[in-house]
Amino acid sequence: MEGSIIYKKRVRLRDFDYKSCFRYFVTICTHNKEWLFKNDRFLVESLTDILRERSNGFGFKVWAYCFMPDHIHLLIEGKDSNSDMRRFISSYKQSTGFSYKKKTGVSLWQINYYEHVLRREEDTMNVARYIFNNPVRKELVDDFRKYKSLGSFEFNLSTL
Repeated sequence: MEGSIIYKKRVRLRDFDYKSCFRYFVTICTHNKEWLFKNDRFLVESLTDILRERSNGFGFKVWAYCFMPDHIHLLIEGKDSNSDMRRFISSYKQSTGFSYKKKTGVSLWQINYYEHVLRREEDTMNVARYIFNNPVRKELVDDFRKYKSLGSFEFNLSTL
């Protein structure tokens, strides 16, 4: 449309630098919402290994992760004042996306992602339970413990 203005939706908070010991609920969708994680255990294991390596390198705890068929949910927390969520997620998406495209010729992730900065009163374990129960709500399993593509790097799931 000639003369029209296109507004780009703001995804990140305007006056927030996403650094320090904050907790985040992050959702990253696959490119075109393709169901890449439903039956590819090797891919999920590979992506989980890289998540562990990148979270350690960028100073983040991973309280919860859950690979749904077309997206991943993460509950992460910065370990110190240098923990930069945007750099961590960007590095994770870039490294996993590069290796996936090299092997398959197609993109792994959508360009952007969604994040929610948890407030002080939001309980970490309640949010982790919410993430773990996503496969139950989507009727993929009747108990999250039966779903193989979720976990935590901070605690044992049997404690829930």
